Amino acid sequence: MNKKSLLYNGKSKQIFATESSEYIIMSFKDDETAYYGVKKATIPNKGILNNNISSLIYQYLKDNGIHTHYVEQLNDAEQLCRRATALPLEFIVRNVIAGTLARRLDIEEGTIPKKTIYEICLKNDTLRDPLINHFHAEALGYADKKTLTEIYDILYKINELLLDLFKKIRIDLVDFKVEFGIDTIGRVMLIDEISPDTARFWDSDSHEKLDCDLFRRDLGNVEVAYKEVLTRLENILCHG
Repeated sequence: MNKKSLLYNGKSKQIFATESSEYIIMSFKDDETAYYGVKKATIPNKGILNNNISSLIYQYLKDNGIHTHYVEQLNDAEQLCRRATALPLEFIVRNVIAGTLARRLDIEEGTIPKKTIYEICLKNDTLRDPLINHFHAEALGYADKKTLTEIYDILYKINELLLDLFKKIRIDLVDFKVEFGIDTIGRVMLIDEISPDTARFWDSDSHEKLDCDLFRRDLGNVEVAYKEVLTRLENILCHG
């Protein structure tokens, strides 16, 4: 597949058309942003690292029965994906309380809830991705009840699969954010990426952060941390 016209230029990725209406090419950028674009920087090799990490995770999910847009990795920074109509929603899965939830509820970061917490946000930078619930999503026409029920079933499976995978490489899956779309034949499909940009990863032994919080909180070593996540995933998924 060859890249054609630019369809979307986001904060961390670009989406290109191909010669086929069924497929797009997703290109990862080195740009890093936080706080809805207020804080910006360029992290060397971030696009390559996130592409490799997300490719490994999506292939793992595909191999375990999750319907995703991922087809194959084309090169260091690009992957071929199936085209989908994206829902204007972000779904957050929280196994450990951290980040905005810790601040919002004044709960110590690192607290483990009695159950995994699932949240929905409206994908809108201008409104700072407001938190909504499934009643809002249905009532305002963002997704119907059947679609939301199917998405939650998929989310449970994804979380269990990722918890198992990251446990094996001594990384705590604190939380992660994903998006869904509807494919060309009407099926719910996991889209976008799963990477240190969209998830919180903590080393299970040292509790060192291995994700975008290093950039958000000016802790440094972003590229080193992302490389560590990739190396551990490669060791189990490529060489295990």
